[in-house]
Amino acid sequence: MGRHYIRIIIACFFVKLSAAQVPASVSSADILQKLDRLAVLGSALYFAAHPDDENTKLIAYLASERKVRTAYLSLTRGDGGQNLIGTEQGIELGLIRTQELLQARRIDAGEQYFSSAYDFGFSKTYEETFRFWKKNQVLREAVWLIRKLKPDIIITRFPPDERGGHGHHQASAILAHEAFLAAADPTKFPDQLQEVDVWQAKRLLWNTASFMRMQGESSNQLKIDIGHFNPLLGQSYGEISALSRSQHKSQGFGSASSDGKFIESFEYVAGEKATTDLFDGIDLTWNRVEGGGAIQKDIDHLRASFDDRAPQKSIPDLASVWKKVQQLADGYWKARKTQELEDLLVACGGIRIASLTASARSVAGHAVPFKTEAIARNPNVPIVVQRINGQEINQQLPENEVAIFEGTVDRVEITQPYWLKKPHSLGKFDVAPEYYGYPMSPDLPSVTIDLLIAGVPVSIKQALRYRFVDPVRGEVQEYLEVVPPVSASLSQDVVLIPKGEERTVEITFQRNIPSTNYIQVKLDAASEGWEIRPQVIDLDFPENANTVTKRIQIANVSAQEGDTLAFHSAGHPLKAIREIAYDHIPRQAWFPDLALKLQPISLVNPIKRVGYIMGAGDLIPESLRSLGIQVDLLDAAKLNSTLLAQYDAIIFGVRALNVIPNIGRALPSLYTYARDGGVVLLQYNVNSRLQEENFAPQPFTLSRARVTEEDADVAFTDNSDPALNFPNKITEADFDGWVQERGLYFAEHIDSSYRTPLAMADENEPTHKGSLLIHKMGKGKFVYTGLSFFRQLPAGVPGATRLFVNLLAKEN
Repeated sequence: MGRHYIRIIIACFFVKLSAAQVPASVSSADILQKLDRLAVLGSALYFAAHPDDENTKLIAYLASERKVRTAYLSLTRGDGGQNLIGTEQGIELGLIRTQELLQARRIDAGEQYFSSAYDFGFSKTYEETFRFWKKNQVLREAVWLIRKLKPDIIITRFPPDERGGHGHHQASAILAHEAFLAAADPTKFPDQLQEVDVWQAKRLLWNTASFMRMQGESSNQLKIDIGHFNPLLGQSYGEISALSRSQHKSQGFGSASSDGKFIESFEYVAGEKATTDLFDGIDLTWNRVEGGGAIQKDIDHLRASFDDRAPQKSIPDLASVWKKVQQLADGYWKARKTQELEDLLVACGGIRIASLTASARSVAGHAVPFKTEAIARNPNVPIVVQRINGQEINQQLPENEVAIFEGTVDRVEITQPYWLKKPHSLGKFDVAPEYYGYPMSPDLPSVTIDLLIAGVPVSIKQALRYRFVDPVRGEVQEYLEVVPPVSASLSQDVVLIPKGEERTVEITFQRNIPSTNYIQVKLDAASEGWEIRPQVIDLDFPENANTVTKRIQIANVSAQEGDTLAFHSAGHPLKAIREIAYDHIPRQAWFPDLALKLQPISLVNPIKRVGYIMGAGDLIPESLRSLGIQVDLLDAAKLNSTLLAQYDAIIFGVRALNVIPNIGRALPSLYTYARDGGVVLLQYNVNSRLQEENFAPQPFTLSRARVTEEDADVAFTDNSDPALNFPNKITEADFDGWVQERGLYFAEHIDSSYRTPLAMADENEPTHKGSLLIHKMGKGKFVYTGLSFFRQLPAGVPGATRLFVNLLAKEN
C-alpha cells in the first residue's frame, strides 16, 4: 500500500465508522458546511471521563460554528454506571454506551475516542482511580492521541480536585494537564515519535459549569456565547445539543432543546492565556501552512461559486484544489484537508456506496461473499471504479444507475471488540498500541473501493454490513457479525451450592456452520471440593439440527472457595455469543469465554414465591430463580389484594420509582399487603425524577451518599436484629467478596420508626446508617435498601444472597 492509501483508511475508521444505520444522504446545505470547514485549519479536544460527561452544545458549536475539527476523548466507556433501558451491566453496558456516544457524535459533528481505562464504578478520590487505571498507561494513550490529533486547544469538563466530585472526573482533569505537557516533551514516551511528532497545544482550559461545585472563579474566566442558530443546519446549537445528549438513553439523559444566547465559561489552566476568544493567537486560516495562501483564495472561490442545485459543478475546482494541496509538504493539515476534499468530491457527485452481505452472520475462518452497490446520482460526473479490494475493475459508473460488483473477503476472524480480546483488570483493558483511541475495532471485515473522480484517486473503506427491512424501523443496516464455528450458552452463569448438595446445569451447544459435526468438550474446575460429571462431553450434531443440549451435574463435596468452570475444545476456550439489540444503536455481539461460576453457600431459604416489579432493569429475578424461588414479574398497575396474597414478598427492581409512571397508585395496596403480613422490599432509587415523592410508610429522604469501596468495613448496630439472624445468621464474613461497591443513594433524615441494623463508610469518611431501613408494618414489614444487591446477586456473592433472603423473610 502507498502512504496516501493508508492515511485515508485510518481517517475513515476514526471519523466515519460510527454506526451501521443507512448512510445519511448529503444535502447541499451539508456540502456548504463542509466547504466552510475546508477553509478553517483548527482543532479542539474535549477531555473527560465517561460517556455523558461531554458538553454537547460546546462540541456542536466548535464543530459547526467555528468549523474546527472537534474530538471528545472519553477515558472510559461507562462500564460501571447504571442502565435505565435493560439489564446489561459492566462490559455490556460499556458496549451500549460506546454506541450511544457514536450516535451523539453523528448529530453534533464531533469525533469520538477512548482510552483503555475501565469504569470500575464510582470513585471518591483520584488516588483510588489511578490505582485501578494504571495511570501511566492511560497517560501514554492520551499523549498519543494529542500527538495524533494535534489539537490547538484542549478543554476539560472537570477540575482536578474534590469540586469535580467523582474520582474519575478529578483524574481526567489531572491526566489532561499532564498529557498537555507531556505531548510537547520529547523525553516523554519517546517510542511514539517514530510515528507521530511532539505537539504543544496552545492552551488548556477548564469548561466550568453551573452544576454542583464547578463554577470556578468568575474573575478568571473567558466567557463565550455559544447559543447561535445555524441556518444551514436549520437548528440552534441548543437544539443540536439536546438531540445529541438524548442519545445517552441508557443513562436516562433525554434533554429538551434550548434557543437563544447561552454563555459558556472557561477557566485558564495552562499554556497561553486567552482573553477574548478560545482560539486567541491561533491562525485558523490556510496561512498557517507554508504555501497555503493561494489555496485559501481557491477555496473562497469554491464557496462563492457553489451551485446548491448542481453541486457537481464544483467537482473540477475541487479536483484542482486537491492537486494543489498534494504539492504542499507532508504534514498534519495536508493529510486532513486531503481527506476533506475527497469527502467533498464524493458528496458533490451524489455518490452512494454500500458493501453488503447476504446474511447477518458469517463464521470465523471462512471467506465472506459480498456485493458492492455504487451509484453516482448527480449528472455529468466522471467517476471510475478502479479497484475493489485490490481487484481491477476500471469501470465508469453510469449516470444515476446502480452498478453492482461482487467479491469475497478472505478468511475472517470473530468480530470481538478489540478491547475485549484479552482479559482485563478491574480498572483497565489490555489494549495493544495499534488500537489506541479507536471507538470501535478498526479491523472489522471490510471492503476498500478505489475510485477516480475527475482524475483524483479516492479510497473508501467500508465495514461489511447486512441490510434488511424492519416493518417498523424500515431499512436497517448492521455490521456483519463473525462468530466461532461452535458456540455455547449456559442455563445460568452462576451456581450457588451448599456443601453436600448438587445442581444440574444445562449447556446448549450451537454449530454455526453445517460442516461441524463432532467436537469434544473438556470441563475444567481448578479448586478441590467440586465434583463435575461428566468431565468430557462428546458432541454429535444430528443431521438436521444445529443445536444440542447437554446436562452436567455439579456437586459441592467439600468446597471451601469459589471456582470457575471452564470449557475447552481442541485446546481452545469455547466461546459464548452475547448479543445486544436496541433500536437506537446498532446490534452488537461479543464473545466471552464460556464459564460457569461455582460458589459454595450456606443458606436456609424459606422463600417460595415472590412478585417482582421491574424497574430500570436488573438480573435479580434470575438470581432468585437459581435458588429455587418462583419469581413472577408483576405489572404495578394491576396489583390487587387477591394477587398479592399469593406471595411471600413483593420486590421493587432498581429505580422503579424513577421509571414507572403513576407508581404511587400501587403503594396503598402494597402497604395493606404488608400490614397483613407481607414483605415489601424497595431497592435503591435516585432523588431526582421520582414518580412519587411520598413513597414510604414513614418519612426519609434519598441522598447521593454511597459507599464505593466494595471491601469497606460494615458494622452491626444491633446484633440481635432479626434481619441479621433469621433465617440465616449474618456475620462480617458475609460482606467478603462484594463487587464494585457496597451501595448507593442511601437514605437520610430517617424517621425513628425504622431499624437501621448496618453502618458503613468509605475510608476517612463518616459512618452512614442509611444503607438498610426496616419498618415494621402490622404483621409484615417494609424494607428500603441502597445496598447494591443488583450487582451482588448476579455475581453470585454468597453473603449478599443470604442477607437478601433474610430481608424477604417474614419476622416473628
